[in-house]
Amino acid sequence: MSTTAVRDKTLILFNYDWDETEFARLRQTWPHDSAGFDLFSFPSNANLAWFDIERFTNRYAKRAKASQWRAVVSNHEQFGALAAALLAEKMDWPGTSVNAVLACQHKIYAREVLQRVCPEATPRFAVLPTAYGESVPHDLSFPLFVKPTKAAFSVLARTVASREELQAHTRFSAWELWVIRHLVEPFERVMRARLPAAPTAHSLMMEEPINTAQYSLDGYAFNGDIHALGCVDSIMYPATQAFMRFDYPSQLAQPVQHRALDVAQRFLREVGFTHGMFNMEFFYDEATDRLTVIEFNPRLASQFADLYRRVDGIDLHEYALALAHGIDPQTLPKSAPTAGAASSFVYRSFEPDAVVAIPSKSMRDAMQAAFPDALLFVFAKDKKSIARDFKWLGSYRYGIMHLGGADAAHLRRRCERAGALLGWPAPYAQQL
Repeated sequence: MSTTAVRDKTLILFNYDWDETEFARLRQTWPHDSAGFDLFSFPSNANLAWFDIERFTNRYAKRAKASQWRAVVSNHEQFGALAAALLAEKMDWPGTSVNAVLACQHKIYAREVLQRVCPEATPRFAVLPTAYGESVPHDLSFPLFVKPTKAAFSVLARTVASREELQAHTRFSAWELWVIRHLVEPFERVMRARLPAAPTAHSLMMEEPINTAQYSLDGYAFNGDIHALGCVDSIMYPATQAFMRFDYPSQLAQPVQHRALDVAQRFLREVGFTHGMFNMEFFYDEATDRLTVIEFNPRLASQFADLYRRVDGIDLHEYALALAHGIDPQTLPKSAPTAGAASSFVYRSFEPDAVVAIPSKSMRDAMQAAFPDALLFVFAKDKKSIARDFKWLGSYRYGIMHLGGADAAHLRRRCERAGALLGWPAPYAQQL
């Protein structure tokens, strides 16, 4: 453990995947309870049918005193970050302001703010002026990059080359429309009350396509001061918009990282983001020296936290807990780094009918024995779920593995050996 004093109890909302693993590791020092449902597993995700974010946070506000909660935190993009902000506000706990969360997550509103304070970092954008399923206008210029005004996990975000392709992209079954509306409506209800000037979140946004290197800036705000923690390189599968791996530390030049922080500071100050973790995704084109913001996430990018702990010895999940209790993360001790480079490797299939080999328990055990530092997630799905992934994401993500190495070359060799034990190809461009 990085600390010895036992802290007050925290409520963690929508605590799954990386968060569940990392917060569990900290439980002895940071006791906590969890609440919320898993959007990706049945029957837990059946809660989506009647989910109301205000009712949800009111319920836990009433239970807070008896449960001895003194803080709330969530790194969940779809519902958790907003729910945590609402609950912190109700309980007068430290937290990110509700309006700042809304401003970051509403992609159109965020673009309008960014255009005002950082025009040089804002791509051309517009709202698609039709509802899902309606006829697409004839006067659009293609190609276009389209994405939902409110969504997570890159769902329905892609480049379309023609009006016909865009029309097909916005056609959904009755069931799909039900899911989309129920995912967005909890946000929409709060947004209408808090940011009435913002357009509806039940919409798609159009942008100029940008095909350059992609990065993520991670940081936090405390007492109004905005600090950078580092940058992660987002590496794509060739000729796709699908993430292949995330590398840390970044190869991006330090002056460009400083420019990214300046952009983040200007935007976050404008929307009143004075407390909490944040992540800014952006493009940087070395040939034109252009930095362009993709989006702001008003929470920790959980998938990257393990990389920082391996390389820098800083625990970003503990940072998030400290901020939730009003503690300056800079006062937390560091651990000894275990790697000079670390990556989050993403295993994907781009063939809808391909049979993906899911490693057996004995194969996973053998890999873990050979690489005890590996963090592995396997996402086995049925054919129906895989087909939905291809429609909404364009690929099937069947696994993620985190590893560290002495340097990038050593890390690649370790990844190749670990992947061989699982029967998976290493996520490097040369092998595709």
